[in-house]
Amino acid sequence: MMKYMKPLSLYQDLLKVNAVERGRLLGLDVGDKYVGLAVSDFNNKVASPFSVLVRKKTNIRLMAIDLKLLISELSLSAFIVGYPYDRQRISPEATQVKVFVDDLCKTGKLEDVRYTFWDECFTSKNVEQLLKPLNLPSVEAKTISDKFAAVGILQGYLDYVNRNVETEQTQ
Repeated sequence: MMKYMKPLSLYQDLLKVNAVERGRLLGLDVGDKYVGLAVSDFNNKVASPFSVLVRKKTNIRLMAIDLKLLISELSLSAFIVGYPYDRQRISPEATQVKVFVDDLCKTGKLEDVRYTFWDECFTSKNVEQLLKPLNLPSVEAKTISDKFAAVGILQGYLDYVNRNVETEQTQ
């Protein structure tokens, strides 16, 4: 079973492991057709675009296998999953993200993988606005948008946890 952790707790757990074994983080921007992926550097300071997985209800096991392979290939230690927080109501997008994570858990392929949710407020919209002037073909624009939305999610998380860790160390 995948293991949910609070954002700061996840990072504090990672810091308990020596730097060589700590691993990198994978950011996920879960959409209805694609899941954008971004990966952190080995110091968990900078996020970079990585790839896009096609998402269908029928391929969740294949996605879990792909993610399992990435864990070993990229030395991943945890997933940072974009989540559309809305204080007033649970949106359909938020439900979609929860269902995706639950479905990954049910595959049994990602045992002991730690993950947390991170607010993805406007990451996709911001990237779409940046890409608009480039007039890219729609499929290409969508996959680039999903990768960079994942970068926004992961970088937002990294900035937050690193700032909080530095604050704790200086106190």
